[in-house]
Amino acid sequence: MPVAYSNVYLQSAGMFMPGTPVDNAGMDAYVAPLNRISGRLKQRILAENGIQTRHYAIDGEGQTVFSNAQMAAGAISDTLAQAGKSLADIGFLSSGSSGGDALMPGFANMIQGEMAAPPMETLSVHGVCAASVGAMQAAALAVESGAHALALSVASEMPSRLFKRSRFAAQGYDTDFDAHFLRWMLSDGAGAVLLGGPRALAQTPGLRLKLKWTHQRSFAGDYPVCMQLGLTPDRSTSHLDFPAWGDAEAAGALALRQDIRLLPHLFDVCIHEYADLAHQGWVPERGIDHFLCHYSSERFIPVVDDLLQKAQLHIPRDRWWSNLAWRGNTGAASIFIMLSEFLQKEGARLKAGDTVLCFIPESGRFTAGYMLWEVERDVPAGKALEAGFAAKPAPACPSAAAPQPLAGDALPDVSTIAAPHDPAQAPQALAPLLTELASIWQDYRSRVWRTPLLLRMRTRQLTTPDYVRWMGHWIPQVREGSLWMREGAASLTGDYAQLAALIDLHADDEQHDFKVLHSDYLKAGGTATDISQLRRNPGGEALNAYLHGLAATPNPIGLLGAIYIIEGTGQRIVPSLLPLLRQALPLPPDAFRFLEYHGANDEHHLERWLMAVQMALALDETGTAQQAILQTARHTAQLYLMQFQHVLPELL
Repeated sequence: MPVAYSNVYLQSAGMFMPGTPVDNAGMDAYVAPLNRISGRLKQRILAENGIQTRHYAIDGEGQTVFSNAQMAAGAISDTLAQAGKSLADIGFLSSGSSGGDALMPGFANMIQGEMAAPPMETLSVHGVCAASVGAMQAAALAVESGAHALALSVASEMPSRLFKRSRFAAQGYDTDFDAHFLRWMLSDGAGAVLLGGPRALAQTPGLRLKLKWTHQRSFAGDYPVCMQLGLTPDRSTSHLDFPAWGDAEAAGALALRQDIRLLPHLFDVCIHEYADLAHQGWVPERGIDHFLCHYSSERFIPVVDDLLQKAQLHIPRDRWWSNLAWRGNTGAASIFIMLSEFLQKEGARLKAGDTVLCFIPESGRFTAGYMLWEVERDVPAGKALEAGFAAKPAPACPSAAAPQPLAGDALPDVSTIAAPHDPAQAPQALAPLLTELASIWQDYRSRVWRTPLLLRMRTRQLTTPDYVRWMGHWIPQVREGSLWMREGAASLTGDYAQLAALIDLHADDEQHDFKVLHSDYLKAGGTATDISQLRRNPGGEALNAYLHGLAATPNPIGLLGAIYIIEGTGQRIVPSLLPLLRQALPLPPDAFRFLEYHGANDEHHLERWLMAVQMALALDETGTAQQAILQTARHTAQLYLMQFQHVLPELL
């Protein structure tokens, strides 16, 4: 549930960018190539991320020019100067970062010490990009509760020290792609915001930004580690478990890594979380006026845009604003730097009633962060905000065009994690149904990823017998799919009989799938050559009984909700399991044909599903079809989850 505020306003937002901008050609002076493939990787990665310039707090010799605490202090000084305040006015300081200059004490305390600030309450939030949201939420609560009149929140990142060529000497100047990738993605900088109640604002009529709500939610229990520092490449050993730091560095445990194969799932999770917020009524019905999206690469612009459209929460591209192209990706600091520069360059366009949504997806272990602001007018406004709203020339925003895919496997195919419905072809009347289905899906997906079966996959502990056992349970369940679909089609009468052809077509696609699955089972070492010897587990039995029972009732339109969950599982969960299975199991490629087929084809099945839903709602004269679809989706999600849980029931 988001945290709502009634008494928190932005006093000012500032930033500190170290040194002069460094263009792509000049990067090698700071992030030197490691080996002969470095240049090629750099060219491919930069072509996709869209970053043209960035800043580094080290010099060409790799020496620190500004520490992380000094950059944070610079952003705070800029923020306070804009508001006409001093450190003596501040009672609360929170920081967000992936790491300060020291492992301990806390980063906020180090910043306080760097600035020789007076005694105050502090909080250090350690994380990755969404650490800024956590830090700002704490500052906002300090103001909302009345504990402090003014609260500062700062986020600062300095990854450049990790990217120096000298740090890879122990590995022979060689490393894997996951460690190479972030060297060309991340850079240094700091941003800060000053929050206070309305009485803290200067008594000058004008505009001000009110914080409406903040929301952050971690999905660390659902997915493997995506971005990490301090673990070996296989995530199995901590740097603290080695005899000495040098041994940890030689083993690659001190290299910052990103598993880019997981990144598409991050946006799928975060947009579904946003859809859930919209379903709960936290997003204004008229939409968002200004969208500050912290994406790490321009390659993900069309991904976010497409997912928002498919969730019927589209934000027109002319309302997006990003400074990624000329400020780079500064991790947790990005959203504060973006907010500060947005107010400076675009403030003149703001008007009373406008909403500003900040979206922060964190890839560390998947966290979704959001902040919603609203512009108010004709009330006291702070000096800094007045200045920020003044018209200033702004550089062109990054290109909205989707970059062309590059050859090779530098980045994953992000199109495979599309939403299970495409409202681009659907009338606006479908929005309530689709957003509520998205909410049901979000809860189901999260629970599936925490089942014993998927936990073993994520931790690389899955065995071949585990896989064979799963297939053995799944085959008879899949075999029944086309049967209950045909039974449901035969139960359609009157005008609904028009839907029978679509459902029969889908059943035709499904009727031989179990044979492919049985072949995979045998290739993996299964021994039951006669499919009739295999039995569903309790979850599969319950799901089968429920769907057959529903299919036998007159006009079982609710079955469309079941298809949404089942086909959505094939489209969105299955693609993320396939690489985990291939990594964990010593099996031939043809032992995974069923999973591969569904990951590639279920999107087309779901397009057909959308057509059927449109027809069903158009034919519905009683107004019950939508609720029937939602109710069946909920029940199917519960039973399909039970099927996953009972693959390894001894671990429940």
